[in-house]
Amino acid sequence: MSFPLWRRRNDTLPPVAESVPQKIVIRTYAPARRWIVGGILGFAAVLASYLLFEFGRNSAGFDGFAALRRESGLEAEIRKRDAAIQSLDSVRADLATLQAGQARERSELARTIGELQAQVARQSQELAFYKGIVVQGANSADVKVQQFRIAQGSGPGRYVIRVTLVQPGRPESIVAGVLSLVLEGQKAAVPVKLDLATLTAGRNKDLPYSFRYFESLSPEITVPDGFQPERLSVEVRSSRRGVAPVTQTFIWTVETV
Repeated sequence: MSFPLWRRRNDTLPPVAESVPQKIVIRTYAPARRWIVGGILGFAAVLASYLLFEFGRNSAGFDGFAALRRESGLEAEIRKRDAAIQSLDSVRADLATLQAGQARERSELARTIGELQAQVARQSQELAFYKGIVVQGANSADVKVQQFRIAQGSGPGRYVIRVTLVQPGRPESIVAGVLSLVLEGQKAAVPVKLDLATLTAGRNKDLPYSFRYFESLSPEITVPDGFQPERLSVEVRSSRRGVAPVTQTFIWTVETV
């Protein structure tokens, strides 16, 4: 193929660009808008689901507002109950403190009463002894109650009476006689006196004694059910003529181990 001469000479010249029309496409990139649109769609889906749920409950006869009112009422009742429980706990604590104080007071009072009863018993013993000595037209008593104690016996309602007898003066001979007991108290709010025969079921009417220096007697008695003992009188009668009996009354106080 042959080309013209002038074309060959101008081969070094740049070719003339031909004008070719082209399409330009401009696209926008906005990721935030996608997230916003997705969030709105998600919220709309959740809202639609909730509305459908409420519609279903209302169709089934459930009243949400009434349930909320009942829940509020129950919460108010629970708060009132908690407040009442706290108030009762406070009152219970105060009562427990008061009961503890009263128990201590009762214990102190019982101890004081016991001491006073023992003191009265000793004074009654001394008074009865001196009364037995100073008796017009009678000789001096030859026996004195030196010790008196009440101890728990071998079973319920059984007690041991321990009495120690001595001669008040210088013992020069043997003294003899009998000792009797009388228990005074109440049964069914009625004053009652029980002698030794009743207290021992007929085994002993009197307790004989015979000694020169001292003698201890320990009879066991049985207190009937429902009987409340208060005082125990001890009467010592000498076998000598002209000697007045000695009677001493003691407050009923059982020794504690």
